[in-house]
Amino acid sequence: MNWPAFWLSLQVTAVASVIILIVGLALALLLVRVRFPLKIMVETVIMLPLVLPPSVIGYYLLVAFGRGSPLFEWLHIRILFTWQAAVAASVVVGLPLMVQSSRAALANVDPLLENAARTLGASEIRIFWRITLPLARRGIIAGIILGSARALGEFGATLMITGNIPGRTQTLPVAIYDAVQAQRYADAHLMVLVITTLAFVGLLLARRLESSVPGRNVEQSAKATV
Repeated sequence: MNWPAFWLSLQVTAVASVIILIVGLALALLLVRVRFPLKIMVETVIMLPLVLPPSVIGYYLLVAFGRGSPLFEWLHIRILFTWQAAVAASVVVGLPLMVQSSRAALANVDPLLENAARTLGASEIRIFWRITLPLARRGIIAGIILGSARALGEFGATLMITGNIPGRTQTLPVAIYDAVQAQRYADAHLMVLVITTLAFVGLLLARRLESSVPGRNVEQSAKATV
């Protein structure tokens, strides 16, 4: 078992999951609640990583963070071939799953409940935290777990922008590739089992959370916001 790669993968996934949750939820709210020109184009760009080859995603990230780019020259963001680059790759591939699931959940929230809370004098922030978020929580939970699982298994784009430096940038999927290339199949079998188990447990937890959340009295939820 390649423990440095294992712990690095958990570190990358944890940081990426926080970013995916915040950015993904914000984008989902934007797409559901705001009308603006070229909205369909924004949606398409967000979903592109679901269909693009990992090598293409890695190439775009190389261009975005490489020499000559605004991020490199103006903002002095230099993360290529570091574990932070692996976080960037994980966020890009996991974000569409979070946005897709959260958007569907937010769109299914009955606007009559939110309007009822507004008539009772609740602020928009209070409505979001007490009504919108609880009612959409199942889709949001599913989205963050799916996004995190995708981030944990990211390989192609990560390899392009972080390289394969043991102990520094070698995540678990890259370590599996390295073990297979070196014909260390026993190591590869163990690491494959570990990453498969983590993904399975995450998805199973999501299903259990969805089925165990009790129903809420929506009328009381609306009144509780005032």
